[in-house]
Amino acid sequence: MKKRIALIEDDEILSNRLCAGLNDAGFDVSVAFDGEEGLKLIETLKPDLILLDIILPKMDGLTVAKKLKSNPSTKNMPIIILTALEKAQPLVDALESGVYEYIIKSDLKVQDIVERVKEKLESS
Repeated sequence: MKKRIALIEDDEILSNRLCAGLNDAGFDVSVAFDGEEGLKLIETLKPDLILLDIILPKMDGLTVAKKLKSNPSTKNMPIIILTALEKAQPLVDALESGVYEYIIKSDLKVQDIVERVKEKLESS
């Protein structure tokens, strides 16, 4: 059975590239383009891993992560934050809220992100 990934990312070009890379790697990917839609997607899909942007319309990624971590049915889902931010405080806040890892989007290629997803799912 394919591992399910929820991708919450408002950049449509990046979403399409990540979806293609993750699908090629054998994952089943579902996408949401804002925080509210993402939260609903995660609660119904029950993914094996969440890729979550910090800056999103309607509800930011840190708020989504905090809501997920405070919900008994979603609190153990691994979250990898995708961000263009390089400021320390939002990233510290993300890690303190129970996020597994963060990735600065400009630092990595799609294949690198796919490899990080594989590593996390193999270790859990």
